[in-house]
Amino acid sequence: MTATTTASMAATPARTARPPSARLRSWATRAPLLPALIFMIVVTQLPFVATLVISFFDWNALYPKARHFTGLDNYHRVLTDADLRHSVWTTVLLTVAVVLVSLILGLGLALLLDRRFHGRGIVRTLLIAPFLVVPVAAALLWKHVLYNPEYGLLNGLLHYVGGPQPDWISNTPLLAVEASLVWQWTPFMMLILLAGLQSRDHQQIEAARVDGASDWQIFRHLTLPHLRRYLELGALLGSIYIVQNFDAVFTLTSGGLGTANLPYTVYQSFYQAHENGLASAAGVLVVIGSIVIATFALRVVSSLFREEVSRA
Repeated sequence: MTATTTASMAATPARTARPPSARLRSWATRAPLLPALIFMIVVTQLPFVATLVISFFDWNALYPKARHFTGLDNYHRVLTDADLRHSVWTTVLLTVAVVLVSLILGLGLALLLDRRFHGRGIVRTLLIAPFLVVPVAAALLWKHVLYNPEYGLLNGLLHYVGGPQPDWISNTPLLAVEASLVWQWTPFMMLILLAGLQSRDHQQIEAARVDGASDWQIFRHLTLPHLRRYLELGALLGSIYIVQNFDAVFTLTSGGLGTANLPYTVYQSFYQAHENGLASAAGVLVVIGSIVIATFALRVVSSLFREEVSRA
């Protein structure tokens, strides 16, 4: 090696180590999330794929060797069978009634709790409590403590005033299920709407009061338009859960008296009739409906975040 070469090498500055590429950094950031992602795929997506495959087969658990591929025949049966169509209609009616009444009651309670009064924290805690009760326990509470025709609270109050003693579940089965669900989901709607009320521009409201606007005019022209996104969010999230509700129907009426919704029909087809293919097809339809509603809910949530960021 010549002296000239040695001198040029000494003059050349040492090369610094290359920084990791952007792709490597992104993988290093996501790596801790991979176990959770794999677990979620194994627990949720693989069973759904299995359910989707089974839905294309005529598969009765009592006759496993007679199963065969039928294509979309199970879906056709779900959409054309009278009992299954009735369960779909019951699901829609139950969802609409519970969500609508819960939103109206939740809005009234949110407007009440938005005002300052003594003991507001205690009242807020008591009103949230029904949402924290386990769904099966809530249904049992309504069935035995309130609806029982012999020792229930409702008939006890009617007996005290000399009124009739109806059998609530037998006489009004769907209304009985709806009332128990409204009691449980009204606090959820109240929380969402109360958050919306507390995010209002109070300076704008005070300016309207100075200009002589009444409480009704403020509610109609300022509060209600501001709560539109929160009302949509409450309706969408409530619909996702009510569409999949099984506990109240199973506990109160066992799907009888015209109260069988689609989740209960899936249970009945799978565990009682052992029709695995038909139950899987109905379950896939429930999942698809829930995904459609959840998509709208996510859009509403993202729009709410964008509005909050723009205000900030």
